[in-house]
Amino acid sequence: MSLLPLAIVLLAGLCFAGLAQAALDALERGAAAYGGEFSTRTSRAFEDLFLFIPPKRIAEMAWIAAAAVAALAFLALGGVAGSMGAVLARAAVAATLGGLALLAPPRLVVLLRARRRAEFERQLEGALSDMGNALRSGFSLVQAIEHVVENGEGPLAEEFGTLLHQTRVGVPFDEALANLSDRVGSDDLALVVMAIETSRRTGGNLAEIFGTISRTIRERLRIRNRIRTLTAQGRLQGIVLSLMPIGIGVALHFVQPRMLGPFLHSATGLGVLAAVAVLLTLGALSIRKIVAIDI
Repeated sequence: MSLLPLAIVLLAGLCFAGLAQAALDALERGAAAYGGEFSTRTSRAFEDLFLFIPPKRIAEMAWIAAAAVAALAFLALGGVAGSMGAVLARAAVAATLGGLALLAPPRLVVLLRARRRAEFERQLEGALSDMGNALRSGFSLVQAIEHVVENGEGPLAEEFGTLLHQTRVGVPFDEALANLSDRVGSDDLALVVMAIETSRRTGGNLAEIFGTISRTIRERLRIRNRIRTLTAQGRLQGIVLSLMPIGIGVALHFVQPRMLGPFLHSATGLGVLAAVAVLLTLGALSIRKIVAIDI
């Protein structure tokens, strides 16, 4: 009978060791996948934005950022103070935030692509006017594009320069146009590509078509800016409502630490804070969805 407690302890230790080994194996496989296919795919997405970052460098920066976020979150929540349950809850929250930090590179790609697309569309209106004038002067379509590349700025000059480079190495012009539209992902550019393809097949005054599209893009930009002005108050309200609880919590931490202490030093309190964070995120996303109007 005296050997039974020892056997239970040994079995529990073996089970814990097995679970720890399985967790480490899963973490190793996940790290390998993140440093391989995931980083390679992200690196290719950056290349579409003319940012050439090796996949290994992306993985290294992401792991460093994840470790820093997890450590700062763990220390900000109270570190090793309090009960064992509170410490484990803090570790779980910190690990979750660190895992979310690993998803930052693809999100950064989305943000940079959106900014690049907006800048491209802003430049496209003037480029179409220049191309239309070049066509009226007797230039061919390729020569008009070369004129825009030589006198334009990035990102439009970079994207159209890639188009010309592809045609010079043997890519058909229609396919190069389709690649350009896929890289940029702009509805305005898709309209321009469609107009060029239609004009090449059926004929037509491409200079006048460019002028019409240019005026359409100019009007869309005017309406889009007007909508952003009208929805600025709603977007500001969403930011304020999302940051206000965080600001109040930080203020209470310094002014009345005893009031906020139970939330940081107990598993239940940390669970409540996690629920609040989730609800704040959902509320911010809902407000953002309401004020986001597509035209």
